[in-house]
Amino acid sequence: MQSLIAKADVLIEALPYIQRFQNAIVVVKFGGSAMEDQRQIDNIMLDVAFMTCVGMRPVVIHGGGKAISRAMQKSGLKPEFVKGLRVTDEATMGVVERVLRDEVNANLVATLARMGAPARRVDGPSVFHVAGRTGRDEETGAELNWGYVGEVKEVDAAPVRDCLTARGIPVLTPIGRGVDGHLYNLNADDAAAAVAKALGAWKLAYLSDVPGLLRNRADESSLMSTLHIKEVEELIRQGVVEGGMLPKIRSCVEALEAGVKKIHIIDGRLSHSLLLEIFTDKGVGTEIIA
Repeated sequence: MQSLIAKADVLIEALPYIQRFQNAIVVVKFGGSAMEDQRQIDNIMLDVAFMTCVGMRPVVIHGGGKAISRAMQKSGLKPEFVKGLRVTDEATMGVVERVLRDEVNANLVATLARMGAPARRVDGPSVFHVAGRTGRDEETGAELNWGYVGEVKEVDAAPVRDCLTARGIPVLTPIGRGVDGHLYNLNADDAAAAVAKALGAWKLAYLSDVPGLLRNRADESSLMSTLHIKEVEELIRQGVVEGGMLPKIRSCVEALEAGVKKIHIIDGRLSHSLLLEIFTDKGVGTEIIA
């Protein structure tokens, strides 16, 4: 009997969040090593299906870097990265498009369908209008060249909204189209922030390989449960936010300043971490607020 009462307590704890987030758009960026394990994919997609059933409107945008690297090696192409971004020539872009669209995206859509959730692929090039990414090496000043790697300049949210209006779950590929008509590889974190801003999303959740933002990367007990954007620059100065987390946090700040209400950084390897973060009082990751 006590176990049954405990289950009821969980539902009661979730009730005010379910009421508050009725019809709320939540953008979920899914990436990292969790995408390599179908059991973990099932857990996350089940969370997304649950969100739909309680009246939320999730939008999924995914990565797929490890799958792309494997496919490149099978094709005789050597993966190359500059400042954490994949150098993408013509041949590599062909692999990126095929893997993201026909393998990663297709699997997520099929997984959601198997759970009774009406998901649909939304091709990134119909949504993300981009320019080629440019930059300079901080030490040498030399110009950096990533090839067909883009920066989002404009978002056409209509295909995503059409899917939401039809009560579907849009699943987006992180690929954009440039003014030259060519396809460009996108950083999925940046693409997720851009679409969250364009949709006026209530929440943006990043599922990755870390429990959240750690004050000490070697100590998971140093998890920062809540972070205000006014604290970000000091954490960057202290070196707490660095490496791959730096562009993610900067995109979080931009999204909050553009009107997204709250951002979550969650460990996608933890079973049902998305539900635990959104529908419980304590949560399991880091929430970033304005």
